[in-house]
Amino acid sequence: MEIVGFQFNKINIERFKEIKGQLKIDSNIQIDSIEKEKIELFGEKPTLKFFFTNTINYNPDKFAEIIFKGEITTLLEEKQNIEILKNWKKKKIDDQIRFRLFNFILNRCSLKALQLEQDLNIPLHIPLPRINPDQQNQNTRDYVR
Repeated sequence: MEIVGFQFNKINIERFKEIKGQLKIDSNIQIDSIEKEKIELFGEKPTLKFFFTNTINYNPDKFAEIIFKGEITTLLEEKQNIEILKNWKKKKIDDQIRFRLFNFILNRCSLKALQLEQDLNIPLHIPLPRINPDQQNQNTRDYVR
């Protein structure tokens, strides 16, 4: 599966009240619909658009909420497209495809959410890296892919 397009269709962030007590942040991603589409740029190759909603809720008592709605355009083999659309009738998506889509959504939405959270003075939904005094002389980091 090749991801060939991504766009936000709606971004909504709202702070409802002042934070009090313990804060719990819940995140949810769901695929709302899947549509087959023909894009001239890719010739005869059919594409699928996955429409999604990613919600970040700040609880208890709904302190704040961020909602992202958007779409991801993918390029797959015709067999895969048929199988995905067939499974979608039962609201199921193959784990391998779902994980790839969800990770892509998380990456794109998390970056945007961090900026919006800072603008509205809402606690960050994910922790940022911090430097400890013990790590003062470490200049390298290990990355896992």
